[in-house]
Amino acid sequence: MPPRPPPDTPVATYRLQLSRDFTFDAAAAVVPYLAELGISHLYASPFLKARAGSAHGYDIVDHNQLNPELGGRASFDALCARLREHGMGLILDFVPNHMGIGRDDNPWWLDILEWGAASPYAGYFDIDWNPPRPALAGKVLVPVLGQNYGSALANGEIELRFDPATGCLSFWHYDHRFPLAPMDYPEVLQAALPDLPGEHRERLAAALAGLRAAAGAPPERAREAAEAAKRSLRELAESESTAARLGDAAAAWRGIPGDAASFARLHELLQRQAFRPAYWRVAADEINYRRFFDVSDLAGLRMEETAVFAATHGLVGELIAAGQIHGLRIDHVDGLADPEEYCRVLAAFTAARLAPERNGEAQTPYILVEKILAYHEQLRPAWPVAGTTGYDYLALANGLFVEAAGLERLERIWRGFTDIDAPLADETYRCKRTVIDNILTSELAVLTNLLVQITEADWFSRDFTRQRLRAALAEIAAAFPVYRTYVTARGRDEADIRDIVWAVEQAKKRWTGTDVEVLDFIRSVLTLEIAETRPAHYQASQAGMLRFIARFQQYTSAVTAKAVEDTLFYRHIPLLSLNEVGADPRHPGTSLEAFHREGPLRARNLPRAMLASETHDTKRAEDVRARLNVLSELPEEWARRIARWHELNRFSFVETEDGIAPAPNDEYLIYQTIVGSWPLEITSVAMAERWLGAYLERLKAYVVKAMREAKATTSWTLPNERYENAVLAFIDRILGIASANPFLESVIRFMARIAPLGAINGLAQLVLKATMPGVPDFYQGSELWDFSLVDPDNRRPADFERRRLGLLHVRSATVAAMKGRWRDGLLKLHVAAALLRLRGQLPKLFRDGGYQRLTVEGPGQENVVAFSRHLGETEIVVVAARLVARRLAGERGVLWPNGDIFAGTVLRGPGTRQFVDVLSGTVLTTPEEGMPLDLVLRLLPVAVLSALPPAPQ
Repeated sequence: MPPRPPPDTPVATYRLQLSRDFTFDAAAAVVPYLAELGISHLYASPFLKARAGSAHGYDIVDHNQLNPELGGRASFDALCARLREHGMGLILDFVPNHMGIGRDDNPWWLDILEWGAASPYAGYFDIDWNPPRPALAGKVLVPVLGQNYGSALANGEIELRFDPATGCLSFWHYDHRFPLAPMDYPEVLQAALPDLPGEHRERLAAALAGLRAAAGAPPERAREAAEAAKRSLRELAESESTAARLGDAAAAWRGIPGDAASFARLHELLQRQAFRPAYWRVAADEINYRRFFDVSDLAGLRMEETAVFAATHGLVGELIAAGQIHGLRIDHVDGLADPEEYCRVLAAFTAARLAPERNGEAQTPYILVEKILAYHEQLRPAWPVAGTTGYDYLALANGLFVEAAGLERLERIWRGFTDIDAPLADETYRCKRTVIDNILTSELAVLTNLLVQITEADWFSRDFTRQRLRAALAEIAAAFPVYRTYVTARGRDEADIRDIVWAVEQAKKRWTGTDVEVLDFIRSVLTLEIAETRPAHYQASQAGMLRFIARFQQYTSAVTAKAVEDTLFYRHIPLLSLNEVGADPRHPGTSLEAFHREGPLRARNLPRAMLASETHDTKRAEDVRARLNVLSELPEEWARRIARWHELNRFSFVETEDGIAPAPNDEYLIYQTIVGSWPLEITSVAMAERWLGAYLERLKAYVVKAMREAKATTSWTLPNERYENAVLAFIDRILGIASANPFLESVIRFMARIAPLGAINGLAQLVLKATMPGVPDFYQGSELWDFSLVDPDNRRPADFERRRLGLLHVRSATVAAMKGRWRDGLLKLHVAAALLRLRGQLPKLFRDGGYQRLTVEGPGQENVVAFSRHLGETEIVVVAARLVARRLAGERGVLWPNGDIFAGTVLRGPGTRQFVDVLSGTVLTTPEEGMPLDLVLRLLPVAVLSALPPAPQ
């Protein structure tokens, strides 16, 4: 019997990070385990051709090839066959927003460097060919040099070379290639003519003459001449002696390192090209192509262009039509000019390639978008997608395990420890201005240039100066309350107007000067109000306005991401578990009421959206957050601990020219990170000798990255290695085991208290993810306890053999036995497998079923979340403990002694019937007066009750 095809709506997805160290073959070997676990769809990181050695796959250089480092087409086909054997589907993380550029591997980008605006690919990328600086007109700034241009040139770091294999002349800066414009070949290669034998001399002369004749010709004619010349050069270079003469002609343009004047001729040749090599540090100010955030070797694509869509989706379309791809996760959708239109085109494109009917039902494309939603924001209902990749759910569920009063106390503790008194709103503004003024300034210059052109077209706006327009744009962007708005030629909606107006009003509060009307003018453009108030101006400048609006919307998403996720979340750290992708620091917790309000909405509007608790982009793994959340329940104990630790470590601080290291905020981050990520294996100083070494290296790498992201004492652009090394020395000292270490002993004692409470939270968040409306996603390896930190730490390969053997073990082990040795993670694996098995048995319930909050009464009513999922006669009841630290105050090292803490607390609502707890096997009958929670949670802090069919009469 052939295997069943995968369901249109996944039962559950499992994210795998592919790389040259974890290939298609390695993924295929894991498929049987994933199928046994209950996963319906493998969710793969990008596997189209990326830059050689890429650890993540987001630097794609060719959308129409599979990444050869992952094994090529044969290995991919074998993976798909293995998935098909097990009835599983494949979801691809697809990257439409940008491509990897630089070096020598992106043919589109190399063509642009060679031909400039005449390249057929010039319109594929967001390049400003007319930037404010006249010297860059018609050129692409390429900021890859390790020092200023003059020094790099005079030191001989830019060389002109001839490549016999391609017949091309190119400038090289280490591994970066800059093709020479073909019309300049004659000037370079003319010197080779006298030394060539007769026939070769005549062929070269003819090739060069053809290029001279094509100078100034239409682009098509010029390209034909260039290709003919290169073909001749390749053929001529088959002779080693001729190839050597051509190489010598190129080498003759080199100067003498140290003699700047000797490089004048090479400089003049470079000046004529369609590119301008520059020091990498100038990118922030002058780069004239849209980047992925501030990453200069990732260039933004104009996916709104039909030709670009067609050129980048060919292979994906083939794989969908072949039944090898069953869903797409769209990376960084907010980077696109028009996300809604892209999703519409993609949905139609995908639907056209799906089998028209399966099992009597039309197939529905499964498309997810990586979208960060603000606290007050909803995914636009007009987008034809299943939902987001789950950051919004992650923030919702994580906040459920944070005690509000305790969090307020943690804020005061952190401020007292660090002496930081800036309000959150002010710090957020400062972070945005840091990004705007120092990192994304070139993008702001492009926006200003577009806006100047708009203002010049009307009498009433022509007096707005460039300087004030730039200042106004910066203030509005710094005040933006969402990642972006979605105003297009189709119009705008109330949410767009609300957020733009709010940002402008906030900008007015910080505005200096009397020309506040400039802010109102920009508001009128961004909201398209100008089409009504100044219709003539709008008609005259419509194309420019729409271009400006699109670029501004792309800009604010980059500003917010860099300022909040990658700066604020490393500065404002009262509780690190709240500083996560998708979280809103202004709304850090989740009440029971808020969580239960979300359930029915998701069941009705987003039943196919992804539910994430950990991703490749999260700052820390789900179990790190679950453990750190416990600190909100024990703020006073935490205050005593860090005060004691600071005192114990007073001789471990390092004095530098910049002051004492680490600074208080960095010290606070180190302590929290240690608590959150401390290995479960280290339960004594003796165990530290075995496990501490590898952990220390991971911890130190994370701390350096965190400090650079915070941009306070060091940064990526200006690394303060003296300070960083001092902090690393501090970490080595406080966790040293060469002699008695009171700090280490104190950490181990504290972890005996905290670690079990974190595990309780971990089990609860797992149960909620697997039962809430939506599709649960499991990040690689997280079915066991996962205490990874931010990438690249979370991209370490998982030990799948351990997990495979663990799954075999939990099939026969008792819950009591697994609970007794909970540190090995098999209890978490058991819960995951049991719930995935349930989802596989009841797919319609989890896809179409409703959500109903259940009433809990008694002393523990605030310490449990309970709801039911129901569809017709099918029903499950979900119960999970929360905020139980104080109720378990006397327990150390034990995961869950019993359910006595819920004595007197009753669950009402399921009705009088029998249930079986799929996690423990316990059969329970619900009496009319309600179900006692001390019985429901006797064995574990979580329960999922499946209604048994009525007994036969």
